[in-house]
Amino acid sequence: MHRSQVIGLAALILATPSAYGQAGPGGRAAGQSPAAKRPPATKHAQSYSAAQIQAGESRFVSQCGFCHGRDAQGGESGPDLTRSPLVAEDMRGNKLGPLILSGRPAAGMPAFSLSSTDVAAIVAFIHDAKSKAESAGGGRRTVDAEDLLTGNAEAGKQYFNGAGGCAKCHSLDGSFATVGARFQGLALLQRMLYPRIRDRRAAAPQVVKVTTAAGSTVTGTLAYRDEFTISLVDADGWTRTFPAASIKFEVDDPLLAHSEQLGRYTDQDMHDVFAYLQSLK
Repeated sequence: MHRSQVIGLAALILATPSAYGQAGPGGRAAGQSPAAKRPPATKHAQSYSAAQIQAGESRFVSQCGFCHGRDAQGGESGPDLTRSPLVAEDMRGNKLGPLILSGRPAAGMPAFSLSSTDVAAIVAFIHDAKSKAESAGGGRRTVDAEDLLTGNAEAGKQYFNGAGGCAKCHSLDGSFATVGARFQGLALLQRMLYPRIRDRRAAAPQVVKVTTAAGSTVTGTLAYRDEFTISLVDADGWTRTFPAASIKFEVDDPLLAHSEQLGRYTDQDMHDVFAYLQSLK
């Protein structure tokens, strides 16, 4: 997963549900893709033991994961099973079991020679994956923490304490020393890249002073900033936007370093720092 993909993924997950819930004609959200809709509800409530689900996961990954993905949410050629009407209607394998054993040759799905115990375990895992998909906010897919752990923690530590300057604000003497135990995967990535978005309502407005190339100054409340643009709301309520490369600006903002890092990180730096933070337990 590359730098732009990681940043985009974190930003997408942080997007407010209302952005996906504005209905257009006929009740469908405007511009909504099928993947954004919630999975069909399970018709028969059922539960499985943790041991059976775990056993089913290993069998599913080895037998079905290439096509359907290791999380059952779609892979190289197979559909997302958490959105399958057949899975929604299944009751403890009464529909999935025969399908697993006989396959669908015309659709490219082979038959599997598995014991009834293995089939039951796979069914348990599929239903557990569907249950998790149903509970995901906004119907959006989740991301396993392991999917994001592609960096080198030791290299991340060196960047954190050196070139990145992160240790100037974050000390391992306090609660930050266990940040990797309190947050995993996307939750940690969100706080690493966009800490303000997590607490936007509680954050105090930040005042910014912009000096243009002509020498004039504009002061106001910071409205938006990334590596390319800075926007503020002036005293009269007007929003003013400036290209960051052509101005000088000052912001009294303890989280400004996080925004600046977005333009400074290399692909490897970002993955390494994330791996280091995840190791802090």
